[in-house]
Amino acid sequence: MENLGRMPLLGERFPEMEVKTTHGMKKLPDDYAGKWFVLFSHPGDFTPVCTTEFVAFAKKAEAFRALNTELIGLSVDQVFAHIKWTEWIREKLGVPIPFPVIADELGRVAQTLGMIHPGKGTNTVRAVFIVDDKGILRLVMYYPQEVGRSVDEVLRALKALQVSDAHKVALPENWPNNELLGDKVIVPPAGTEDLARERLEAAKRGELECFDWWFCYKKL
Repeated sequence: MENLGRMPLLGERFPEMEVKTTHGMKKLPDDYAGKWFVLFSHPGDFTPVCTTEFVAFAKKAEAFRALNTELIGLSVDQVFAHIKWTEWIREKLGVPIPFPVIADELGRVAQTLGMIHPGKGTNTVRAVFIVDDKGILRLVMYYPQEVGRSVDEVLRALKALQVSDAHKVALPENWPNNELLGDKVIVPPAGTEDLARERLEAAKRGELECFDWWFCYKKL
């Protein structure tokens, strides 16, 4: 594994690393070139909250794939524990786990990505890393061990990032279900006086909707 220095920042390339998973060895981010991926950690196998999250991620796996995105799980457990746990989920809960799970036995990936927090021992917190199709880290979420994540929110954030990239727009709170704008998107604020006037003129022509020159939005 390489690049085991400081944590990567948003907009930087995801650290190159070779990891052992339940689907064999993987090289990140190179093995996912041309695809987005969501790497999410869990504190430990055979734990209730983590099990509910794995079931939710598994049931939404096709929705992620529809967005050219693969899922990757991780904890500091051994690969044998991962295999037995995913078998248990399939047999007892009827949900196959279609994505690989990293066995970070030495905690090197967890340390690199800031998943080990003070007061929580050697277990990983619930971290989420969204990496784009060029290997760039685009979003990071951290949850404490006691609070399960919303897989729907991870999926929503992924969609928002991809829409923002494709259309060069910003997305409001809880898009596409924002209380103020609904599913409309925000046009980047005007950076010059001329552009500010142009925005208001565009609003008069019905090409944009604006509360003011700095707050304009539109339907995609």
